[in-house]
Amino acid sequence: MEDNNHNSTAASEPDVQILTSGGLLIPAHSTILATVSPVLENIIQSPVKHRRSERVIPILGVPCDAVSAFVEYLYNSTCTEEQMEKYGIHLLVLSHVYLVPQLKQRCTRGVSERLTVENVVDVLQLTRLCDAPDLYLKCLKQVTARFKSVEQTEGWKFMQDHDPWLELEILKFIHEAESRKKRTRRHKKEQSSYLQLSDGIECLEHICREGCTTVGPYNIEPAKKPRPCDKYATCESVQMLIKHFALCKRRANGFRCSRCNRMWQLLRLHSSICDHPDSCRVPLCRQFKLKAQQQKLGDDAKWKLLVKKVLSAKAMSSLYLPKRKREEELKETKGSTAQALKTF
Repeated sequence: MEDNNHNSTAASEPDVQILTSGGLLIPAHSTILATVSPVLENIIQSPVKHRRSERVIPILGVPCDAVSAFVEYLYNSTCTEEQMEKYGIHLLVLSHVYLVPQLKQRCTRGVSERLTVENVVDVLQLTRLCDAPDLYLKCLKQVTARFKSVEQTEGWKFMQDHDPWLELEILKFIHEAESRKKRTRRHKKEQSSYLQLSDGIECLEHICREGCTTVGPYNIEPAKKPRPCDKYATCESVQMLIKHFALCKRRANGFRCSRCNRMWQLLRLHSSICDHPDSCRVPLCRQFKLKAQQQKLGDDAKWKLLVKKVLSAKAMSSLYLPKRKREEELKETKGSTAQALKTF
């Protein structure tokens, strides 16, 4: 029924005219304009001071063809790609001024798809006036990604002279974006280190339980020791620490070198995570548990945080990474496990 009324209105004689900047008069129907735009409805129904006696509505400040495209959208709710290419920015302004939300959404998408180094600063200035936050954010990201090129444009130089506050907003956004990237990289690096420590603990348990190549429990004969496991690169690093820990002369004299300290801390970290110290095959596991209870080492906030991070990294890896991808990433991180143990 509404479409029939719309068609019948369009078939009647136009009762208003829209005046453009070039002096062009576009005939239109007041009923259709008022239905689509509350601003135009207010102008049509307002006193004579808002419009001329001959019912002329001025839409100035934009090209005539842009106004024609705007009126066409009010009638048909369509906007061609060619119109968007030529008058997307102008249509965005008109849709904002005359409160046509559907056209505004269409223009926001269309303009964002056509952002270039040359026009991004101009569009950015316009988005603040037109209250288009999505397009504003898209422009900021575009400026951040291609800042050196944007900085050479006339639009940037004009903005520096006439809108220093916007320049400050852009520079602040770039700084925050760089800070976020650094935090993300640091977080990934930390997570990788915690995951590598978790792998080191698993290899320690594996070596002490069934052995791996030349290192294993005393009750397993060397000829029967198993072949290299899937994580042999990690196992090999732990094995080297175990061999050094067993033969270090400084430790025999009551001192511990840096490698012995790493092994000692790895044993303690395992003990903090192990849930079965009585049946565990890892050396000193139960002793570390008892010592922690006696000296209340469990109250060490930094150590508890480390244990929590290692467990969390292991759990997150198991939950969110597919098995095949997880195995590939483990292979990539095996080579750096020794370095992780060293820094640990």
